[in-house]
Amino acid sequence: MISHIVCFRFLPGITWADPRAVAAEAISRAHPEHIPDIVSWSVGRNTTIREAAHDFAVIGQFEDRAALDRYRVHPDHQRGVRAWTELSTWVVVDLDDSEDALLAEPAR
Repeated sequence: MISHIVCFRFLPGITWADPRAVAAEAISRAHPEHIPDIVSWSVGRNTTIREAAHDFAVIGQFEDRAALDRYRVHPDHQRGVRAWTELSTWVVVDLDDSEDALLAEPAR
């Protein structure tokens, strides 16, 4: 199982008052309705005020690397990428909890 974790940080001047931010959030929340490879999906706004905090995060579970790769190129995911690109920067971590992952090179 692979956990796909993405944390978004708004660009300067962007807040949740921006309708584009609300639209990007809605796109992300709806991914499981459009992308069958998602096993589980959790999204949410940050609730802490800390310098290191990001504004929004998604955590998706995928059966394997192939499922995650299909998700990455899916048109609905690409729609979300476009929406978030104009509003934020983000960091991604894909955690593979299989024993084989210990021997594999990170996928790029």
